[in-house]
Amino acid sequence: MKKLYMDTPSGYVTLGMSAQRILLQRKIFPLICLMIGIWGYSQTEVYFKYDEAGSQKYRGPEDIAGKSSSQLKTASLFTTQMMDEKTFWKQVRLYPVPVNDVLTIDWTEETDKLIESVSLYQHSTIHWKFQQQNIPGLNRQLKINMTGYDWGVYVLRFTLKDGRIFSKNITKR
Repeated sequence: MKKLYMDTPSGYVTLGMSAQRILLQRKIFPLICLMIGIWGYSQTEVYFKYDEAGSQKYRGPEDIAGKSSSQLKTASLFTTQMMDEKTFWKQVRLYPVPVNDVLTIDWTEETDKLIESVSLYQHSTIHWKFQQQNIPGLNRQLKINMTGYDWGVYVLRFTLKDGRIFSKNITKR
């Protein structure tokens, strides 16, 4: 059997069997605890559930998430059909692009029910250049006079009543 030695101020001392056991426990026990902790966390699965507006509704194991998603499906049967971004942009016209003076935006009656506001953000100066709430007096059309605006890229943002945001880059020259 191999002998263990311990460094002391008076020199090296041979450790007895109980001292060897204590030394072994001090090194092995924390290592075992660490490995159990690592293996335990590596087996944990976390699921995220989101509502229509993109807010996080649930984070946790799948079995509970499955219950909440079935409840969300039941609730969504009673809501109106949601329009995806691709369909939304097919029903909105922006012209002329690139813009010289006036940007004209018009949209269909179906999208008019969804739009809450329209905003224009200047990318280079990092601030809003135009904001307009969707009111019945707009008649599904909006004209933005960009004559005094600098050349560059602008972000046109539509905020919908359900909280979603659809945006598109517009170039001014």
